[in-house]
Amino acid sequence: MSAVNLADQTNLQPFNGEPIINDFAFTVATKNGSGSQTSNNVLVMSLFKMGIPVNGKNLFPSNIKGLPTWYTIRASKDGYTARKAITEIAVVMNQDTAAEDIKNLPVGGICIIPREWKWGQSRTDIIYYEIPVDEIVKNSEIDKAFKDRVGNMVYVGAVAQLFDIPLETIYDALLDNFNGKEKPAKMNFTIVQNAYKWTAENHTRRHPYRFAPMNATAGKIVITGNEASALGALFGGVTVVAWYPITPSTSLVDSIMDHKHIRKDPDHGGDTVAIVQAEDEIAAIGMIIGAGWAGARSMTATSGPGISLMAEFTGLAYYAEIPCVIWDVTRMGPSTGLPTRTSQGDILFTHFLGHGDSRQLVLLPGSVEECFEFGWRAFDISEHYQTPVFVLSDLDIGMNNWMAQPFAYPDQPMNRGKVLNAEELESFIQEKGNWGRYLDVDGDGIPYRTLPGTDHARSAWFARGTGHNEMAVYSERGDDWVRNMQRLHRKFEYARTTLPQPETDLKPGAKVGILSFGSNHDAIREARDWLRERDGIETDYMRVRALPLAQSVFDFVRNHDQVYVIENNFDGQLNQLLGIEYTDSRAHVKSMPLGDSLPMTPEWVYASIIGHRAGK
Repeated sequence: MSAVNLADQTNLQPFNGEPIINDFAFTVATKNGSGSQTSNNVLVMSLFKMGIPVNGKNLFPSNIKGLPTWYTIRASKDGYTARKAITEIAVVMNQDTAAEDIKNLPVGGICIIPREWKWGQSRTDIIYYEIPVDEIVKNSEIDKAFKDRVGNMVYVGAVAQLFDIPLETIYDALLDNFNGKEKPAKMNFTIVQNAYKWTAENHTRRHPYRFAPMNATAGKIVITGNEASALGALFGGVTVVAWYPITPSTSLVDSIMDHKHIRKDPDHGGDTVAIVQAEDEIAAIGMIIGAGWAGARSMTATSGPGISLMAEFTGLAYYAEIPCVIWDVTRMGPSTGLPTRTSQGDILFTHFLGHGDSRQLVLLPGSVEECFEFGWRAFDISEHYQTPVFVLSDLDIGMNNWMAQPFAYPDQPMNRGKVLNAEELESFIQEKGNWGRYLDVDGDGIPYRTLPGTDHARSAWFARGTGHNEMAVYSERGDDWVRNMQRLHRKFEYARTTLPQPETDLKPGAKVGILSFGSNHDAIREARDWLRERDGIETDYMRVRALPLAQSVFDFVRNHDQVYVIENNFDGQLNQLLGIEYTDSRAHVKSMPLGDSLPMTPEWVYASIIGHRAGK
């Protein structure tokens, strides 16, 4: 490829057509560990401060440094936040992937690339803006010791100038990024200003894309799902956290550590949350089961490989009926999988986790707001039903930045479930004639429990995962086993009616239904609009929020001529679960799994449905 003369760039004609405002996306390609996180966050927060709906998605490798990473920023005046299959602009800062990044641009796309590479124009149907990154950094008056760390701020300045992001907004975002510290903010801003000035003086705008202030983010926040989950757990009264680090869940517990000060003991100033890094995932879940048995609100956070190690202990907690909460921030599998890629492939695994006939309660958040809500609600559910509760987030929700409404403080008191203190235990015995740990006196399958230290001679009971009768006495009798399993079945059938129910969006006359869960929501929302606007196809939509499936899910399937089950795993696991529980004909149910390791796109959802309806 021949080098491009800078004069050839600056003498081209400016763009005088109809602008495209606040409705496009760009991808920043860098090397992992190059410091681009700050630059990308500053761009996202700058757009957010301009009132523009924005979402940022990070695609990064599982090694520490050196491999390619991509960050996609989407602005949407209509508030869409799903990943776009194709982005209009590429900021190409990694020579190892530059050819591919340029190839992936659409016709009329824009490439921002370092001039030092002398790559030239490999395509004549896109627009190039070459920026002298090294020169701008070298000529900026900052300490030499920091120059290697701030090179990515050059593309922030170039983007700001080319697409109309005010410099004062960039500086405000830098201040926020550095927690109000002016020295690092000013140092980075120097590079931004110099890149902005150079771009303005040396490039004529030849593209239609512009950012312009809106008022669509007022009152909102930007947060990751893992941070939201941590805050929810803290407001939910978590007292014991045991964990072993694993991507992509590590930042969930990191966030609990960062924010645990909000739960300081008001009288003594001490911590009210004990956080223990265990030697492995087996130890972590063992600790939280012990803490749950003792009456603590306990939790761990992990991903698929960690869940594998927790299987036997989970079965113990299920059968001994001990409350605890397990967050599974799901990544690709099987085996160790792709640690930094997203997936919804653990839904069957967690729901049936444990040896034999166990079935776990599972919550399925579809937004950061629900990560916060389920963060506290999971403890109420776990203690109410005296069982482990799994919360299945994923890497896309957990580690990426999302706009959200400020979280609502829990509007109900903590539900500790059927816990008897000494006085209540005595009254229970007087009224019922006896108390046993696994007696079902209310018919809902949920027994009454006592906590260690209860000052009553009859309060003690032996927690065991082996066969036992209603009095928690060891038993290998078949009738004791069956009676206990029947009671557990009643408990979980009851949970089917009280867990967070599916959310539905029904349209008059719609005969086509879409069934899904979790982070697919934004792609489905946009694809439904396309189906209606482009093809006149109106759809109903149900988003499942918990397992076991509610009766309304079966009714939804029954009431539609065609149902598409959309999920981000290879085997169509929600569809499999539906097949287990829905016994009517399912000829009109079409499984549409993806499982390509990336957040779902509206383009894929739309094309899959249109293709099926066309018989392809």
